Amino acid sequence: MIKLYGFGANFGVADPSPFVLKTDLYLRVAGIDFESVTSMSNLSKAPKGKLPFIEDDGQLISDSFFIRRHLKEKYGVDFDEHLSAEQRASAYLVSKALDEDLYWCLVYSRWIREDTWPLSKQAFFGALPFPLKQIIAAVSRRGVRSALNKQGLGRHSDEEIQQLYTQSIDSLAQLLGDKSYFFGAQMSSLDITAFAILANLILSEIDNPFARIARSHENLRHFCQRIQEKYYDVSAEAAITEATA
Repeated sequence: MIKLYGFGANFGVADPSPFVLKTDLYLRVAGIDFESVTSMSNLSKAPKGKLPFIEDDGQLISDSFFIRRHLKEKYGVDFDEHLSAEQRASAYLVSKALDEDLYWCLVYSRWIREDTWPLSKQAFFGALPFPLKQIIAAVSRRGVRSALNKQGLGRHSDEEIQQLYTQSIDSLAQLLGDKSYFFGAQMSSLDITAFAILANLILSEIDNPFARIARSHENLRHFCQRIQEKYYDVSAEAAITEATA
Protein backbone atom coordinates (compact mmCIF):
# COMPACT_ATOMS: atom_id res chain seq x y z
CA MET A 1 0.00 0.00 0.00
CA ILE A 2 1.15 3.52 -0.78
CA LYS A 3 2.22 5.63 2.18
CA LEU A 4 1.64 9.39 1.89
CA TYR A 5 3.86 11.49 4.13
CA GLY A 6 2.40 14.85 5.16
CA PHE A 7 1.97 17.20 8.09
CA GLY A 8 -1.45 16.02 9.28
CA ALA A 9 -4.81 17.70 9.79
CA ASN A 10 -4.75 21.29 11.00
CA PHE A 11 -6.75 24.51 10.67
CA GLY A 12 -9.82 22.37 9.96
CA VAL A 13 -8.49 20.82 6.74
CA ALA A 14 -6.96 17.41 6.05
CA ASP A 15 -3.52 18.99 5.65
CA PRO A 16 -2.42 22.66 5.86
CA SER A 17 -0.04 22.14 2.94
CA PRO A 18 -1.83 22.57 -0.41
CA PHE A 19 0.71 20.23 -2.00
CA VAL A 20 0.07 17.46 0.50
CA LEU A 21 -3.69 18.00 0.28
CA LYS A 22 -3.47 17.91 -3.52
CA THR A 23 -1.67 14.56 -3.42
CA ASP A 24 -4.13 13.22 -0.86
CA LEU A 25 -6.99 14.14 -3.20
CA TYR A 26 -5.18 12.62 -6.20
CA LEU A 27 -5.21 9.29 -4.42
CA ARG A 28 -8.83 9.58 -3.29
CA VAL A 29 -10.12 10.54 -6.73
CA ALA A 30 -8.09 7.73 -8.31
CA GLY A 31 -9.55 5.25 -5.83
CA ILE A 32 -6.10 4.07 -4.73
CA ASP A 33 -5.81 2.77 -1.18
CA PHE A 34 -3.16 4.59 0.82
CA GLU A 35 -1.98 5.20 4.35
CA SER A 36 -1.37 8.72 5.64
CA VAL A 37 1.77 9.10 7.74
CA THR A 38 1.45 12.46 9.44
CA SER A 39 4.08 14.27 11.48
CA MET A 40 6.16 17.42 11.35
CA SER A 41 9.17 15.10 11.65
CA ASN A 42 8.44 13.82 8.12
CA LEU A 43 10.34 16.86 6.86
CA SER A 44 13.58 15.39 8.17
CA LYS A 45 12.89 12.17 6.24
CA ALA A 46 11.83 13.82 2.99
CA PRO A 47 14.24 13.03 0.11
CA LYS A 48 14.07 16.63 -1.14
CA GLY A 49 13.50 18.26 2.22
CA LYS A 50 9.85 19.09 1.59
CA LEU A 51 6.45 17.44 1.76
CA PRO A 52 4.68 15.55 0.38
CA PHE A 53 6.44 12.41 -0.64
CA ILE A 54 5.09 8.91 -1.09
CA GLU A 55 6.51 5.44 -0.57
CA ASP A 56 5.31 2.85 -3.07
CA ASP A 57 6.83 -0.65 -2.98
CA GLY A 58 9.99 0.75 -1.46
CA GLN A 59 10.29 3.59 -3.98
CA LEU A 60 10.24 7.15 -2.67
CA ILE A 61 8.72 9.82 -4.92
CA SER A 62 8.84 13.50 -3.92
CA ASP A 63 6.84 16.49 -5.15
CA SER A 64 3.17 16.42 -6.13
CA PHE A 65 4.05 16.80 -9.84
CA PHE A 66 6.23 13.70 -9.90
CA ILE A 67 3.82 11.79 -7.67
CA ARG A 68 1.05 12.47 -10.18
CA ARG A 69 3.33 11.30 -13.00
CA HIS A 70 4.10 8.14 -11.03
CA LEU A 71 0.39 7.43 -10.57
CA LYS A 72 -0.14 7.79 -14.31
CA GLU A 73 2.79 5.58 -15.31
CA LYS A 74 2.23 2.82 -12.75
CA TYR A 75 -1.53 2.84 -12.21
CA GLY A 76 -2.78 4.36 -15.46
CA VAL A 77 -4.39 7.30 -13.67
CA ASP A 78 -5.00 10.27 -15.97
CA PHE A 79 -7.13 12.98 -14.41
CA ASP A 80 -7.28 14.87 -17.71
CA GLU A 81 -8.03 12.11 -20.20
CA HIS A 82 -11.43 13.66 -20.97
CA LEU A 83 -9.88 17.03 -21.86
CA SER A 84 -8.83 18.28 -25.27
CA ALA A 85 -5.16 19.09 -25.92
CA GLU A 86 -5.92 22.79 -25.48
CA GLN A 87 -7.75 22.18 -22.21
CA ARG A 88 -4.87 20.05 -20.93
CA ALA A 89 -2.47 22.90 -21.64
CA SER A 90 -4.77 25.36 -19.87
CA ALA A 91 -5.12 23.03 -16.88
CA TYR A 92 -1.34 22.77 -16.56
CA LEU A 93 -0.62 26.48 -16.88
CA VAL A 94 -3.41 27.62 -14.55
CA SER A 95 -2.34 25.00 -12.01
CA LYS A 96 1.22 26.31 -12.15
CA ALA A 97 -0.08 29.85 -11.62
CA LEU A 98 -1.91 28.66 -8.50
CA ASP A 99 1.16 26.83 -7.21
CA GLU A 100 3.55 29.69 -7.89
CA ASP A 101 1.30 32.69 -7.14
CA LEU A 102 -1.74 31.98 -4.99
CA TYR A 103 0.23 29.57 -2.80
CA TRP A 104 2.66 32.30 -1.75
CA CYS A 105 -0.24 34.60 -0.87
CA LEU A 106 -1.52 31.85 1.42
CA VAL A 107 1.92 31.50 2.99
CA TYR A 108 2.13 35.25 3.53
CA SER A 109 -1.32 35.36 5.13
CA ARG A 110 -0.39 32.64 7.63
CA TRP A 111 3.21 33.35 8.48
CA ILE A 112 3.73 37.09 8.12
CA ARG A 113 0.46 38.84 8.98
CA GLU A 114 0.44 39.58 12.69
CA ASP A 115 -3.25 38.71 13.06
CA THR A 116 -2.71 35.13 11.89
CA TRP A 117 0.86 34.30 12.89
CA PRO A 118 -0.06 33.36 16.50
CA LEU A 119 -2.44 30.69 15.14
CA SER A 120 0.23 29.29 12.82
CA LYS A 121 2.83 29.41 15.56
CA GLN A 122 0.60 27.39 17.87
CA ALA A 123 -0.42 24.93 15.15
CA PHE A 124 3.08 24.13 13.97
CA PHE A 125 5.19 24.64 17.08
CA GLY A 126 2.81 24.57 20.05
CA ALA A 127 3.63 20.98 20.99
CA LEU A 128 7.34 21.73 21.40
CA PRO A 129 8.69 22.38 24.90
CA PHE A 130 9.55 25.91 26.02
CA PRO A 131 11.84 27.62 25.08
CA LEU A 132 12.45 25.41 22.04
CA LYS A 133 9.12 26.29 20.48
CA GLN A 134 9.89 30.01 20.70
CA ILE A 135 13.31 29.62 19.12
CA ILE A 136 12.29 27.26 16.31
CA ALA A 137 9.16 29.30 15.54
CA ALA A 138 11.19 32.51 15.23
CA VAL A 139 13.84 30.87 13.05
CA SER A 140 11.21 29.26 10.83
CA ARG A 141 9.33 32.53 10.41
CA ARG A 142 12.53 34.31 9.39
CA GLY A 143 13.11 31.57 6.83
CA VAL A 144 9.61 32.02 5.39
CA ARG A 145 10.05 35.79 5.29
CA SER A 146 13.34 35.33 3.41
CA ALA A 147 11.72 32.91 0.95
CA LEU A 148 8.90 35.38 0.29
CA ASN A 149 11.40 38.16 -0.37
CA LYS A 150 13.38 35.97 -2.76
CA GLN A 151 10.18 34.93 -4.52
CA GLY A 152 9.25 38.61 -4.82
CA LEU A 153 5.87 38.74 -3.10
CA GLY A 154 7.39 39.67 0.25
CA ARG A 155 8.74 42.93 -1.19
CA HIS A 156 5.22 44.33 -1.54
CA SER A 157 3.10 46.01 1.11
CA ASP A 158 0.19 44.17 2.71
CA GLU A 159 -2.24 46.26 0.66
CA GLU A 160 -0.41 45.45 -2.57
CA ILE A 161 -0.31 41.73 -1.76
CA GLN A 162 -4.04 41.75 -1.11
CA GLN A 163 -4.60 43.45 -4.47
CA LEU A 164 -2.57 40.78 -6.26
CA TYR A 165 -4.32 38.04 -4.33
CA THR A 166 -7.79 39.46 -5.04
CA GLN A 167 -7.05 39.57 -8.77
CA SER A 168 -6.11 35.89 -8.70
CA ILE A 169 -9.17 34.85 -6.66
CA ASP A 170 -11.52 36.91 -8.81
CA SER A 171 -10.02 35.41 -11.97
CA LEU A 172 -10.41 31.89 -10.59
CA ALA A 173 -14.06 32.57 -9.78
CA GLN A 174 -14.58 33.87 -13.33
CA LEU A 175 -13.00 30.74 -14.81
CA LEU A 176 -15.24 28.48 -12.76
CA GLY A 177 -18.41 30.45 -13.45
CA ASP A 178 -21.57 28.41 -12.85
CA LYS A 179 -19.96 25.07 -13.76
CA SER A 180 -19.49 22.24 -11.26
CA TYR A 181 -15.81 21.98 -12.26
CA PHE A 182 -13.50 24.16 -14.30
CA PHE A 183 -14.00 22.21 -17.53
CA GLY A 184 -17.61 21.21 -16.99
CA ALA A 185 -19.24 18.29 -15.21
CA GLN A 186 -16.13 16.12 -14.70
CA MET A 187 -13.20 16.77 -12.37
CA SER A 188 -9.73 17.39 -13.79
CA SER A 189 -6.27 17.97 -12.36
CA LEU A 190 -7.00 21.71 -12.25
CA ASP A 191 -9.93 21.12 -9.91
CA ILE A 192 -7.71 19.09 -7.59
CA THR A 193 -5.04 21.81 -7.50
CA ALA A 194 -7.60 24.57 -7.04
CA PHE A 195 -9.36 22.72 -4.21
CA ALA A 196 -6.09 22.09 -2.39
CA ILE A 197 -5.40 25.83 -2.17
CA LEU A 198 -8.97 27.13 -1.88
CA ALA A 199 -9.83 24.66 0.89
CA ASN A 200 -6.97 26.09 2.93
CA LEU A 201 -8.65 29.49 2.61
CA ILE A 202 -12.38 28.82 2.43
CA LEU A 203 -12.70 25.74 4.66
CA SER A 204 -9.95 26.71 7.07
CA GLU A 205 -10.71 27.69 10.66
CA ILE A 206 -8.54 30.75 10.08
CA ASP A 207 -10.55 33.92 9.54
CA ASN A 208 -8.53 36.77 8.08
CA PRO A 209 -8.95 39.15 5.11
CA PHE A 210 -7.51 36.59 2.69
CA ALA A 211 -9.99 33.92 3.75
CA ARG A 212 -12.88 36.39 3.60
CA ILE A 213 -11.98 37.44 0.05
CA ALA A 214 -12.09 33.83 -1.12
CA ARG A 215 -15.32 33.13 0.78
CA SER A 216 -16.99 36.13 -0.84
CA HIS A 217 -17.34 34.08 -4.06
CA GLU A 218 -20.35 31.79 -3.73
CA ASN A 219 -19.26 29.55 -6.59
CA LEU A 220 -15.83 28.94 -5.01
CA ARG A 221 -17.47 28.11 -1.68
CA HIS A 222 -19.82 25.61 -3.33
CA PHE A 223 -16.92 24.15 -5.30
CA CYS A 224 -14.99 23.44 -2.09
CA GLN A 225 -18.06 22.13 -0.28
CA ARG A 226 -18.88 19.72 -3.10
CA ILE A 227 -15.41 18.15 -3.14
CA GLN A 228 -15.02 18.14 0.64
CA GLU A 229 -18.32 16.34 1.16
CA LYS A 230 -17.73 13.85 -1.65
CA TYR A 231 -14.17 12.80 -0.84
CA TYR A 232 -13.76 13.64 2.86
CA ASP A 233 -17.27 12.92 4.13
CA VAL A 234 -17.29 16.20 6.05
CA SER A 235 -19.94 18.90 6.11
CA ALA A 236 -18.05 21.85 4.66
CA GLU A 237 -20.90 24.31 5.26
CA ALA A 238 -20.52 23.85 9.01
CA ALA A 239 -16.79 24.53 8.75
CA ILE A 240 -17.33 27.78 6.84
CA THR A 241 -20.04 28.95 9.24
CA GLU A 242 -17.83 28.27 12.25
CA ALA A 243 -14.86 30.09 10.72
CA THR A 244 -16.88 33.20 9.91
CA ALA A 245 -18.89 33.31 13.15
